[in-house]
Amino acid sequence: MAARLREIFEGHRLSPSQRRIARYLLERPGEAVFLTSIDIAEAVGTSQPSVTRFAFALGYTGFPEFREDLRAALRDGRGLDAGPAGLNHVQAMVGSEIRNLELLRDGLGDTRRLKEVAAGLAASRPLPVIGLRVSAPLAHLFGYLAAKAHPDVRVIDAAGSTLEDRLSRAADAGATWTLAFALPRYPRELRDGLVWARRAGLRVALVSDHAVGALAEHADIVLTAPVSSQFAFDSQAAPSVLCVVLVHSMLDALPTREQASMEDFENSAAERRVFLSE
Repeated sequence: MAARLREIFEGHRLSPSQRRIARYLLERPGEAVFLTSIDIAEAVGTSQPSVTRFAFALGYTGFPEFREDLRAALRDGRGLDAGPAGLNHVQAMVGSEIRNLELLRDGLGDTRRLKEVAAGLAASRPLPVIGLRVSAPLAHLFGYLAAKAHPDVRVIDAAGSTLEDRLSRAADAGATWTLAFALPRYPRELRDGLVWARRAGLRVALVSDHAVGALAEHADIVLTAPVSSQFAFDSQAAPSVLCVVLVHSMLDALPTREQASMEDFENSAAERRVFLSE
């Protein structure tokens, strides 16, 4: 039954509270066919309507239909294994992330789009990098690494007029591109920021988990990395790898004198004993 539950949950974007319900069921798959929506609501600490919305999010007309599907699977003998290679539910979630990394790897078989974005980012002076809410850490990671060689990286993690002001100032200073990270759940302010970036004359490179959608239509080039939704909160493993890949490719596109600045930093760090020796 655990396998059938994972099969049902796979590919659905659930909210954090809905994932708590999913995790509760995965931890006790043998009981799932007997539980009522009230049972689950009380056990998880949510409301019965929330359990109903959980079933809706999975494509069912309500919780009774969801439970009947599980009972049918039990009668038919479907999904009764303990999971891939006997993995427990936590290992299965990690396995889903490994598959996401494999998808990212396979998607990078053709590097033309990656190289086009990297060249554009390398040539943009300054280079504004946008990341709002959950995407902010990736923007800061890119900015921290890219600043080792790129002379003017400006990370923007504030929305609204502040975002617009900083994009406008970057464009006035000579910026030609902006890089934006957009991971679920997508803030409306980010869409507004991308619209403003184009109005300011900037080309937009977008790192997201989907190549189409309300944000992608405001980007010139989209690089994608799948996001796992099986954990309580989204995992950013594949987008993090893509972030580092993009920095790597951008550094290759920088002039030799700027690439050499990385060695200058390492020499200075060693002289100042910035890092602990192992």
